[in-house]
Amino acid sequence: QVQLVESGGGLVQPGGSTTLSCAASGSLFSIDTMGWYRQAPGKQRELVATISRGGVTNYADFVKGRFTISRDNAKNTVYLQMNSLKPEDTAVYYCNANVRTTISLLSRGTYWGQGTQVAVSS
Repeated sequence: QVQLVESGGGLVQPGGSTTLSCAASGSLFSIDTMGWYRQAPGKQRELVATISRGGVTNYADFVKGRFTISRDNAKNTVYLQMNSLKPEDTAVYYCNANVRTTISLLSRGTYWGQGTQVAVSS
């Protein structure tokens, strides 16, 4: 089994910064793309950013220039540095990872963390 555990977040003032972390553990043969998604109250979950194993990144337009995704493959961890936060960034942020648990390509699956709340408010 695979577990993703997020940390970070909390209450942040507008214009402030915070960093989210997500560590993967369990049956990890390899971790491919990792990413962050968010879900605000009453809205659908949406992509924030993804990063490939080789470090290729992809960002939603609404976070370009403000958020930075990175990963440490040795620690099986992905990060989201969030700067210039706005009230509309308030949401539960979820970590996502595409993981192979064995050498077989058939073992590939998508896993989610439990979510961490980020609230941007003065």
